[in-house]
Amino acid sequence: MPTLNHFLILSFVLFAIGVAGVLLRRNIIIILMSLELIFNSANISLAAFSYFLKGLNGMIFVVFNITVAAAEVAIGLAILVTVYRNRKTVNVDEIGDMKG
Repeated sequence: MPTLNHFLILSFVLFAIGVAGVLLRRNIIIILMSLELIFNSANISLAAFSYFLKGLNGMIFVVFNITVAAAEVAIGLAILVTVYRNRKTVNVDEIGDMKG
């Protein structure tokens, strides 16, 4: 049976992959997916602590975090579509500053 340590290790691995994706990649879509990995790693930690410590507070935070992540994805994709229409690229290096 998995213990709390197993869930925390999984959460850390997902967090590390997410941070590496944000820092090393230049494609905005991959950066947004990496940010979602970071959010999901936090959700796994909160849910695991809630389960193993027999509390409900962690689950409430998980639901709140999922709601915020869904809003972040919607706003991020809207910005991505707008940038792509104006610049014809999703590469962070080619976008440069946000001036016209």
